[in-house]
Amino acid sequence: MATLAGFGAVVLWATLALFTTLSGDVPPFQLLAMCFAVGGTMGLIAGWRRRGWTAWRQPWPVWALGVGGLFGYHLLYVLALRAAPPVQASLIAYLWPLLIVLLSSLGTGLRAHHLIGALLGLAGAALIVTGGQGVALSSDHAAGYAIAFVAAFFWAGYSVLSRRFADVPTDAVTGFCLATAALSLVAHLALESTVVPQGTEWLAILGLGLGPVGLAFFLWDIGVKRGDLPVLGAASYGAPLLSTFVLIGAGQATLTWAVALACLLITGGAGLAAKDLIFRRP
Repeated sequence: MATLAGFGAVVLWATLALFTTLSGDVPPFQLLAMCFAVGGTMGLIAGWRRRGWTAWRQPWPVWALGVGGLFGYHLLYVLALRAAPPVQASLIAYLWPLLIVLLSSLGTGLRAHHLIGALLGLAGAALIVTGGQGVALSSDHAAGYAIAFVAAFFWAGYSVLSRRFADVPTDAVTGFCLATAALSLVAHLALESTVVPQGTEWLAILGLGLGPVGLAFFLWDIGVKRGDLPVLGAASYGAPLLSTFVLIGAGQATLTWAVALACLLITGGAGLAAKDLIFRRP
């Protein structure tokens, strides 16, 4: 069930691109501040009766990991997009599922089908991000590429290290979201000009905060703490594929050969990585 919760997070992240597109011209850090505030508020409301805020009483390493993972990754990702072309930066940052597979195997031994599945997923994600076109890396944007690579390590590290704090209740994620919202607001005030959302843009921001920048992090916390990490890592490459299908359904993208091939690579890779779960004997 915990692995299925992690899959739920991947499905919610598939709506990220559509909601972000519909949110208009709100700058990145302002958008993060608003969305994490919604997600944190949702967590407060959901945990109110059981006094979920008591889960925030955690030692500083727990807070450092939680806030460092949520805010650190998003901060680095935004900075990478500013310092390098979006396609290349996004592809490098999306090494995190492969890194989860590799890091989670330390001390337990890497299974060949996990690695092959993750690599197939990476190839499929590359097709989605690049549209089947070649990717050229320029030394002029080396700093941006490096930031994107560090961002990938941040999220992979957060995901794998969370398993060491499996006894920390998922309600603690509420505190991490609210802290990330506050830090994002500071970054926004320092680096950006405020843009007031208009009309349905507010609904898109609410959707982001409730789903891919809200509930998804709570489900992911359950998945990485108690689920099958290598399988979740490989399956995470399904997010850009599902995201593309969501955009196609909304009329904002078209079905191409690259998408079709990526579908085969990603689903095949995820199936291969999860074969132990699929064919597990009762």
